[in-house]
Amino acid sequence: MITSINPYTSEKVFEIREFNDDEIQKALDIADELYKSWKETSFAERAALMKSVGDELRKNIENYAAVITSEMGKPISESAAEIEKCAKLCDYYAENAEKHLADKEIETEAYRSYVKYEPIGVVLAIMPWNYPFWQVFRFAVPGLMAGNTAVLKHASNVMNSAQNIEDIFKKAGFPQGCFTNLPVSSAVVEKIIKNPIVKAVTLTGSEKAGRSVAAAAGSEIKKTVLELGGSNALIVFADCNLNETVKSCVLSRFQNAGQSCIAGKRLLVEASIVNEFKAAFIEQVKQLKQGDPMDKQTSIATMARVDLAEELEGQLKKSVEMGAKILLGGKRENASFEPTVLDNVTPDMPLFQEETFGPVIGITTFDTDQQAVDLANESSFGLGVSLYTEDLDRAYKLIPKFDDGAVFVNEIVKSDQRLPFGGTKNSGYGRELSIDGIQEFVNKKTVYIKKY
Repeated sequence: MITSINPYTSEKVFEIREFNDDEIQKALDIADELYKSWKETSFAERAALMKSVGDELRKNIENYAAVITSEMGKPISESAAEIEKCAKLCDYYAENAEKHLADKEIETEAYRSYVKYEPIGVVLAIMPWNYPFWQVFRFAVPGLMAGNTAVLKHASNVMNSAQNIEDIFKKAGFPQGCFTNLPVSSAVVEKIIKNPIVKAVTLTGSEKAGRSVAAAAGSEIKKTVLELGGSNALIVFADCNLNETVKSCVLSRFQNAGQSCIAGKRLLVEASIVNEFKAAFIEQVKQLKQGDPMDKQTSIATMARVDLAEELEGQLKKSVEMGAKILLGGKRENASFEPTVLDNVTPDMPLFQEETFGPVIGITTFDTDQQAVDLANESSFGLGVSLYTEDLDRAYKLIPKFDDGAVFVNEIVKSDQRLPFGGTKNSGYGRELSIDGIQEFVNKKTVYIKKY
């Protein structure tokens, strides 16, 4: 059995029997057979069904939010926002998929030449626990609208979320086999990837998992999209709007208890304002209400698992041993970790070099724009960076200097269905969302017609 444990109460909230090899194969066969007819459906048919998914999400937003919170512990208000975001994604692709996949005319010597975008078949998604609905929907919605069918291997601690998502697509009228949850452990993932029915794989997860999935898919010459870890820099210049910047930086680091690949994890502050910024930042962090995640007033709750909190504690302790100074917080109890702020963090410390997946952030100072760029780029990750400055001319000049997949100015790095999302370096490759995301898992077929 695969079991979900509430990280706040330590109670069992869900369990499901793991599929055996025959059940996995049967599920893949059904998805493959359904694909043959699903790919022939019109965009209008798919859009109507996807609109129904959005309606189902909004109609039962409180129920689905409670499922998320009970399994991985984020505040119920954040879980509800996650469900609403999924519904908006459904609306977006229902309204834009046909346009995004319209034939692209290209002028050549031919009578007519164009690119045609066609589905490829069954796509496997391997998804994490930190946004258990959103991560799945941002793969499934464009994939289904493109004419593919989808199978999901979700994180073992959020199997109730996974089963609910499958049920949502069924309730909306999608035929059996369009979206299938596979309750399986990581031990069988490689075998599923190598199954000839699976045509491509998308993973959101750790760098280690990304390397493993890419290797398995690569051995079979299968397309992958990898959205891996991040260690985003929040760069605060002296000319920023201090009040708004502090609010933004606190949100970036501490939403979802800091358990987000795109969270701000390295706080780089111009030396001339660092004392003023620290005072305001710490005061804002103190206002975070830690407690029962089912309480709508809670703004930061438990981490998802005890082992994750212990790993973060180890990174914190080692950095302190190397000279970092705790300004606020620093204590852990089971999976609950205090919002923590440190000073004197240097590039050789774990808090700077490694991804910190929890409510801890360290402050590093800089004196010049180039130093800020160098510090931001001094990372094996390249997901995103936030710049805080009132001088937009400065921002435009700096944007090309960063290695990351995204630069946000005076805003946290976030995913938006209208914009491509993805990283560079060890943060992975490929893009999700927008026109780029729906075109990842299609055959871009060149058509060339000569007329005699």
